[in-house]
Amino acid sequence: MLMIIKEIIFYLLLIDSVGSNIAAWFFNEQYKQKFKWFAKRVPLVKGWCIWYLVLVLWIGYLVYF
Repeated sequence: MLMIIKEIIFYLLLIDSVGSNIAAWFFNEQYKQKFKWFAKRVPLVKGWCIWYLVLVLWIGYLVYF
């Protein structure tokens, strides 16, 4: 049961990190136009999005081994 919860959390984080990378690399201008107030406070930065993906993949590696 505990492993299933860990897997669900990992996959949710993975989907979020991949989505943020796609938004940062391909849809940054649309993000800024659509969410003006939010984009000022939470900018999409490519470097941080890549780092987020690396950390999530590392956590996934630790969960499975």
